[in-house]
Amino acid sequence: MQQLTGLDASFLYLETANTPMHIGGLAIYDPSTAPGGGVGFKQIMENVLKRAHRVSAMNNVLVEVPLRLDHPYWKSNGPFDPEFHIRHIALPKPGDWRQLCIQASRLHARSLDRSRPLWEFYIIEGLDNIEGFPPGCFAVLSKMHHAAIDGSSGVEVAAAIHDLSPDYTIEDSAATIKKDRSPTATELIWRSQINNIKAPLRMFEVAKNTIPGVAKLVSGLARGKLSRVTDIPRTRFNTNVSPYRVFDAIEFDLDDIKKIKDAVPGVTVNDVALAICGGGLRKYLQSKNELPERSLAAMAPVNIRTKDQLGKAGNQVSQLTVRVRSDIEDPLERLIEVNAGTSLAKELNNAIGAKTMTDYTQFIPSTLTASAAKLSSRLALANRVKPSYNCVITNVPGPQVPLYFTGAKMLSNFGLGPAVDGMGLFHAILSYCGKFNISINACREMMPDPAFYADCLQESFDELYEATVTKASLQKKKAKPAAKKTITKKTITKKAVRKKTGGKKTGRKKTKKTVSKVTSAT
Repeated sequence: MQQLTGLDASFLYLETANTPMHIGGLAIYDPSTAPGGGVGFKQIMENVLKRAHRVSAMNNVLVEVPLRLDHPYWKSNGPFDPEFHIRHIALPKPGDWRQLCIQASRLHARSLDRSRPLWEFYIIEGLDNIEGFPPGCFAVLSKMHHAAIDGSSGVEVAAAIHDLSPDYTIEDSAATIKKDRSPTATELIWRSQINNIKAPLRMFEVAKNTIPGVAKLVSGLARGKLSRVTDIPRTRFNTNVSPYRVFDAIEFDLDDIKKIKDAVPGVTVNDVALAICGGGLRKYLQSKNELPERSLAAMAPVNIRTKDQLGKAGNQVSQLTVRVRSDIEDPLERLIEVNAGTSLAKELNNAIGAKTMTDYTQFIPSTLTASAAKLSSRLALANRVKPSYNCVITNVPGPQVPLYFTGAKMLSNFGLGPAVDGMGLFHAILSYCGKFNISINACREMMPDPAFYADCLQESFDELYEATVTKASLQKKKAKPAAKKTITKKTITKKAVRKKTGGKKTGRKKTKKTVSKVTSAT
């Protein structure tokens, strides 16, 4: 068995009836690339089952400590039940994008069964009328609890069940997954007591490592070299969430995003994504007459996984608080200010150490966290306290080579994330094979019109592209020297003839008009 870290366990404690804490994805596949030109549901179940040894979270179940005296444990439960975890549905005709978004919203809103391994796959057929995708495609909606994975480890999970070519091979290794012995209540209580004895020593070690960072932070804030994001305005996204969700997404070419980045020195792809979202939020709230004068702020998760932690499940993330500059109308100015804000946020994060806060979560009492989450939801404290963020914007780079699932080629991949009390809007950004997708996950009561918000994001991108790439291209053309005429021998002869005749026509028959050749000075 393996005990959950404080950060991993916090996602279990924060879960309520209205706030399921799982993340996932919605991938669309073309089955025509598979051997035989199609993929059967039984083939998918068999393929996933026999690859499950690569991902421990697919076979692990939770073991709770009695009275919640300590963080829970993961215990291998042997090979999972494929008929429970992999489900099969189909969209009715016409099978368009809007139907897929509605179905994804409903599936994503349901909590996972804690008595089973905390994940589910839904195979969705009938995608016959989605623009940009061939008829006959199918989608896979995946859900896995945030206690088991974060965004980066989620990409590694996806890599475990995909291939780099349609000629996949099924590994007969499900039988090698061993089932752990279930511990008794007495054993779990005894372990918790040992951990409680060791906790002060671990706390002292973490505090000792933190002192230099805290001193640097205090000094930087006092001298004005560092600054924190404060005065975050309240919006419609900063109240208690309902149990209902909405989903939509918009797709861009990754090359276009990189062109915007290259047009402004020092800007990153993540800055471009934040600026697009900032512009989209500005347009959306402006249409509701709810745009605050101060800029909205986003919580941006940061991957702190080391090389030694690659391939391991669980959460290894810190976070930045960044203004998306929704208070700025000009798209280029917004991007520049976002870049300046993210630089300051990184300096603040580096001052104290990205891993420091995640280390401290190990010492938060489990009973206190769970009780506080339930009490906050019951008393609707999110409606009363000052918001720490307005939304989440997470950017997870994906593979830039085609992936295949049971022989079917992945065409696009979209992210799914949780909407929680006080922060009911989640942007999941995934890049894959030349595409850059922004997915919208929100509480239905807060955003009843996700398609309109997707249009706002598209307009924000168009304006930013126009202000950077298109404008730079026009300026480059204007900067070119004017073209010069090259005087040819025929031109000289013709001018000489006209000079001799006083500019009058000669009586000779005109057979062909002489045109001076023009060459570029460059």
